[in-house]
Amino acid sequence: MNLNYTDEDNKFRKEIKDFIKSNLSEEVLKRVSNGGKYTKDEIVNWQKALHKKGMFASNWPKDYGGCDWTPMQRYIFDQETAFANTPQIVPFGVTMVGPVIIKFGTSSQKEKYLPKILNSEHWWCQGYSEPGSGSDLASLQTKAVSEGNNYIVNGTKTWTTLAQHSDWMFCLVRTNTKSKPQEGISFLLIDMNSKGIKVEPIITLDGSHEINTVYLEDVVVTKDNLIYEENKGWTVAKYLLSHERTSIAQVARSKSAIKKLKNIASQETYSNRPLINNIRFRDKLTKLEMDMHALEYSELRILSDEAKGAAPGSEASFLKIRGSELQQKISELTLEAVGSFGIVKSNESNIKKTNEYFPGPEYANNVGADYLNLRKTTIYGGSNEIQKNILSKMVLGL
Repeated sequence: MNLNYTDEDNKFRKEIKDFIKSNLSEEVLKRVSNGGKYTKDEIVNWQKALHKKGMFASNWPKDYGGCDWTPMQRYIFDQETAFANTPQIVPFGVTMVGPVIIKFGTSSQKEKYLPKILNSEHWWCQGYSEPGSGSDLASLQTKAVSEGNNYIVNGTKTWTTLAQHSDWMFCLVRTNTKSKPQEGISFLLIDMNSKGIKVEPIITLDGSHEINTVYLEDVVVTKDNLIYEENKGWTVAKYLLSHERTSIAQVARSKSAIKKLKNIASQETYSNRPLINNIRFRDKLTKLEMDMHALEYSELRILSDEAKGAAPGSEASFLKIRGSELQQKISELTLEAVGSFGIVKSNESNIKKTNEYFPGPEYANNVGADYLNLRKTTIYGGSNEIQKNILSKMVLGL
């Protein structure tokens, strides 16, 4: 595995940096680097700018509008956008369901859905988890009953991220109740504006509205929206989850978070000295950096294999485990670094409307909220306990 950057790689890195400077203002970047959040419009505008420049859909073939980037180019793009605190690309459309439609969809499905994913006209959400079916996803109970050219869907999906903004949902439903659990599941695309769909917010510990419960009551879905074959949805779901778990690792974002943590620790003091000079704190920080570098090299090995045509297998589970754990550890040490300011809840929308202000340094804004929010990373995308079971079977043969 050659870890040296070529002249072409360095040229590509400069192109990404220049693009970021041209499309995101310093004011917005500073707001976000100090704990602010991007609005939906800002995310959409960023994605549209990427698409216009030919930098969107890096994991799609060029024939379908993708970038046709090398694995190293994708790595460089992730690094530079993370270091600059750009909006994160919403994964449900371009990273998750897009590749599914490319691999399993019909010609008409590709023609209908892929262009609107590329231009960010359609936002997608994921209808997998249910109140009684999370880690044991195959036990899902949402039913789709065949009636002529349609399915009638009834059930409940939960922990549905960004459903409040979404135009479409890719959804696992049960179409056969008599077969084995995995063999009776189908993969449907559901219009979120359909009659019978109700979205209720779930307010998380950090006070944000990111996830939802989605109720489906007698929702009519045309059979044209069935991906692959009836009762073969589990095959599609496994393919999609491999893309999700790899992206959850967020190695580049963790590197950026450690850089921010170092900056905070150089400004915070302990016994009248910079916190970063405290030997116990430095020990914790060094261990985080060691874990981060180990994860980064693991990711690079996978990228090297991808360049040779290999698809991620058990490595996706490994990246998901280590990446999600590292995100949590970084947030914990960042919370420790800002001290009591970490318990103060900041709400940007309230601050704009009143005379409220954040009683502390800007870099401490939302540190506590981020710590709470990141407790979820070891659960979604298949809990880490499930990933360890997968590794024990695929790698150890247990």
